[in-house]
Amino acid sequence: MSNQNLDLALKEKQEAGENILIPYIMAGDGGLDILEDRLDFLQECGAAAVELGIPFSDPVADGPTIQDAGNRALENGTTLTSVLETLQRFRERRSIPVILMTYLNPIYAYGVENFAKDCASAGVNGVIIPDLPLEEEAIIIDYLKKHSISCIRLVAMTSPQERIEKITQRTEGFLYAVSVTGTTGARTTHDSKVKTYLQKLKKSTESPVLAGFGVSSSEKAHELAAACDGVVIGSKIVDLFNQGKSDEIRELLLESR
Repeated sequence: MSNQNLDLALKEKQEAGENILIPYIMAGDGGLDILEDRLDFLQECGAAAVELGIPFSDPVADGPTIQDAGNRALENGTTLTSVLETLQRFRERRSIPVILMTYLNPIYAYGVENFAKDCASAGVNGVIIPDLPLEEEAIIIDYLKKHSISCIRLVAMTSPQERIEKITQRTEGFLYAVSVTGTTGARTTHDSKVKTYLQKLKKSTESPVLAGFGVSSSEKAHELAAACDGVVIGSKIVDLFNQGKSDEIRELLLESR
């Protein structure tokens, strides 16, 4: 797989007139032996791609739900190595794009060049590294490009216009628009300025713009997607999987399209 698969998967949803939906799950929450089934299930529910979190002891961007999932995964012995090995085992059977969400520390510990190489071997299409600022991207970006792995950038509501322009110029895959100020987590309301912010981002890039953080219902997904191209749904999906409520996940994703 390459980032071309990610671009095509997103484009297919847009051309079908659907919202682009990317659910987030924590790798190893419930065990890595169920990872293949979960990815297949989410694809059946209409997901364009899956954001796969790597558990980490100091997850600065994550709210309580995802922190708890990360702790459960760590207790199961989940590591970046074991996740990549698991993905590689069923790579040939998988058609849904996978985007790893990890912090810089685990990548450093793994080895930056080896990380990019092994992501490619495992069929990873993109990476999201929340604590990697634009100014520090040189440490990894060439390795990712060498293996055709998209580096997906986050942009915040508090980012000044000059910085937004720098970020959008480097956008790969899609632009991840953080739609709240704070950490991840299901919310019932968003700031009234969000719609204007998303529309501004849409004008600044030809890549799809997806809103994330705090998307907890199909109503909220449609509300945000009306101003951009789709949403990333994290804490709600993680919570429902933990409760064994697969039917509710299916309903949430199908109704959010």
